[in-house]
Amino acid sequence: MRVTRSAFILLGSLSLGACGDMTPTQQNVGVGALGGAALGGVVGSFSGNAGLGALLGAGVGAGGGYLYSQSRQSR
Repeated sequence: MRVTRSAFILLGSLSLGACGDMTPTQQNVGVGALGGAALGGVVGSFSGNAGLGALLGAGVGAGGGYLYSQSRQSR
């Protein structure tokens, strides 16, 4: 149990460290995909297919993050 917890902490810190050299557009797409997957998974679980909901939510969220980033750059 202790090894598993340490592995998750290490994996989480390495994952966050990989985001350090991302452009603002890449960060917005990533945040949109993560938020969309979370919301899609919750909504999909009500209909009995959380995986499909998360997949569709991630796609929509990534697209939304990209469009948001492009609108911010045009200002």
